[in-house]
Amino acid sequence: MARLAARRAGARAGGCRSGAQRGEGRIVIERERLEVSGVVQGVGFRPFVWRLARRLNLSGEIRNGTHGVHIDVQGERRDLDAFGAALTTRPPPLARIEAVQRTPDTPDPIRRHFRIADSTDDAQAQGRVPADSAPCDPCLDELFTEGGRRWRHPFICCTDCGPRFTLTDRTPYDRAHTSMAAFLPCARCAAEYDDPADRRFHAETIACPECGPRLRFRYLGVPVSHAELDGQPDVDPVARAWAAISRGEIVAVEGLGGFQLICDATNPAAVARLRERKRRPAKPLALLVSNLASAAQWVDLADEANAELLASAARPIVVLPRLDGQTLAGVAPGLNRLGLMLPSTSVQYLLFHQALGQPGGTQWLDKAQPVILVATSANRSGEPLVADPDEADDMLTGIADAILDHDRRIAVRCDDSVVLAARSLPPLTLRRARGYVPEPVPLPADGPSVLALGAQKKCTVTLTAGRFADVSPYLGDLGSPNMCELLEDTVERYLRCRQAVPDAVACDRQPDLYSTRVAERLAGHWNVPLLRVQHHHAHVAAVLAENGHTGPALGLALDGFGWGDDGGAWGGELLLVEDGHARRLGHLSPLPLPGADAAARAPWRMAAALLHTLEPGAHRLPPTIDTTTAARLYRQIERGFNCPATTSLGRWFDAIAGLAGICPAQQYEGEAAMKLEALSRPAVPYAQGWRIDGFDLDLLPLARRLVNARDPAEIASNWHATLAAALGDWLCHAMRATGIETIALAGGCCANLVLMSGLRDALRDVGCTLLQAGGLPPGDDAISYGQAWAAIQQLQSPAVVSCRPGAARPSEMKGIRPCV
Repeated sequence: MARLAARRAGARAGGCRSGAQRGEGRIVIERERLEVSGVVQGVGFRPFVWRLARRLNLSGEIRNGTHGVHIDVQGERRDLDAFGAALTTRPPPLARIEAVQRTPDTPDPIRRHFRIADSTDDAQAQGRVPADSAPCDPCLDELFTEGGRRWRHPFICCTDCGPRFTLTDRTPYDRAHTSMAAFLPCARCAAEYDDPADRRFHAETIACPECGPRLRFRYLGVPVSHAELDGQPDVDPVARAWAAISRGEIVAVEGLGGFQLICDATNPAAVARLRERKRRPAKPLALLVSNLASAAQWVDLADEANAELLASAARPIVVLPRLDGQTLAGVAPGLNRLGLMLPSTSVQYLLFHQALGQPGGTQWLDKAQPVILVATSANRSGEPLVADPDEADDMLTGIADAILDHDRRIAVRCDDSVVLAARSLPPLTLRRARGYVPEPVPLPADGPSVLALGAQKKCTVTLTAGRFADVSPYLGDLGSPNMCELLEDTVERYLRCRQAVPDAVACDRQPDLYSTRVAERLAGHWNVPLLRVQHHHAHVAAVLAENGHTGPALGLALDGFGWGDDGGAWGGELLLVEDGHARRLGHLSPLPLPGADAAARAPWRMAAALLHTLEPGAHRLPPTIDTTTAARLYRQIERGFNCPATTSLGRWFDAIAGLAGICPAQQYEGEAAMKLEALSRPAVPYAQGWRIDGFDLDLLPLARRLVNARDPAEIASNWHATLAAALGDWLCHAMRATGIETIALAGGCCANLVLMSGLRDALRDVGCTLLQAGGLPPGDDAISYGQAWAAIQQLQSPAVVSCRPGAARPSEMKGIRPCV
């Protein structure tokens, strides 16, 4: 399958006339100053403007500035207008133009040429760095052209591709502010950098084998078979790495934002060994293939949009339906989808090139290949992604057999992005990181600056300015000291880049979260308002903000757990959201949580809780557990010991999975629900399978029908079909009662495509406006963004004054140095 033609287009101005146009009389020269904001640093924008100005015979200069780039240009009016139009209609591929402000000025008769000037001294504060981008087609052509000076150069890139965000320490995006500062360009690279006709003209990451970073391969711990190659420095590190992978070994490969653990996906023993060492017994593993033709051997790529997403410059992991009959032992047990990605770095491309015996040319890039690799994040369970080679030796010993790394420092940890794709629904981001961050996320309206600290799980940080929000890459769960330190470092980085104190700090209402404590300390230090936003309100606010909706809305939050306003375990909530505030209208029928948090890890516990709710005292035996265990659990439920109630749809999914005998113990978050979804087939909803009591939705009638079924697929199918119909009826009831016709669907359960497709069908003809997540995840990754938007709306209300904390106190945070 051919590589995308759009990537071949490059940065072409196109369509502009050349030369100043002379009329019958005197030539009238005019001058303008232009402020261009957006993603305009590190994308070849200055060279593009230089070529455009030269083509139109305009004089002046361009430089990186405080809010983007400053352009001072003069020439004839028609040429100035053509210049201004081309800036927004034909920018370089990676550029994102948000605004162009044009101001007249007095012409300078001395100017004769156009030049690229040094960045302004204050350019650090607001300059934006683009996201990392996969190698472009011209660079791939060069990479695999034998005899060229960058043949198989692992760090090949140009102004249209390569790392940006993950190697940048601060703005503006100049080489001196990146981890490439350690590598002085050789004479030939310097000449390319200065040549306007070269695509590396002013490419800050320019390098070649002579002057660029170096790869190295080494074994960890006790040497394994064939490790004698480690003592032969003349052997290509990529060749040594592939030799290890082909023998069934696990190699940690340094990528753009951190290390990946790579092994042969067709080798069950290697996959099992990786799972055992990483303590990841069942969670699906991401796969790496060389091209679209190879991906089409494993997943359904009939939808052209999904193929384009997979091959996009962002190179996310795309979760797609697995083709019938295609299995990879141990990769995604019990699931009917696979997460695939194409290479995002030259090193990954070189591994495939080596696997094929270093074929000449680039024809192999479009042909299906048999090689498919597991490529999963390199970290111990619950710990941050490993991003430092020195750190890798300690953290990955006992997990990886060997390491393929380099001496170009990673400035920012950034995991792989994950996108869920299907034929019937738009793509849904599950994890927003490499390839998308740091692209700002729009807000529905301008507002004060807010720092939001997110949730406990899938934590992110958001810092707003004007109509845009900077949402950090996915960090992870704040369950270890190292993860908490990563949160602190991320906050510090964003504050340092902004160089301004935010007007307020936002956090979750749950008081014992680490992110809440960070928020309290920072708000106290700065003496700014601290706004606590309920978990599910933040979920809904994120969807509303992403869709640009500012009016009242009904919010349906379908989630696993969130601390409720009453201190309860919420997760299936119907909210009315307006002006930054939320009111709970109703909820799902509650279930007991025997063992509290333990119930979330054991669907059989939730099955017993559901059976007890249906028939108290009956002590029916759920599948997969013995009589003694069941009796002990029922005694606990009846006594109410450590059995809080929950309205969580996530726990309802666990209960139904427990009834079906699926996944007795969850080995990763959402495992039971995902396996239940994988079993689901089209079904007719049960008539009278639910009841609406006021604003509450009772699902017990559906549960009564399911407890007598024996076929897990039948249970899964009828559960999904009836639940979708019930939720649709619930929302219609709320619309009639409130008169509100805008509905926002939010929460982790919204990643269930079967449920969402059924719910959309149920609401298709009712005349509502249905809003869902898209560019941001529906789960906890977007909580910080939702907190920020709710806080902005609340700050514009006089009532927010009461939220202001007391007198400022010194920051108690190690590593947090607020810019005061």
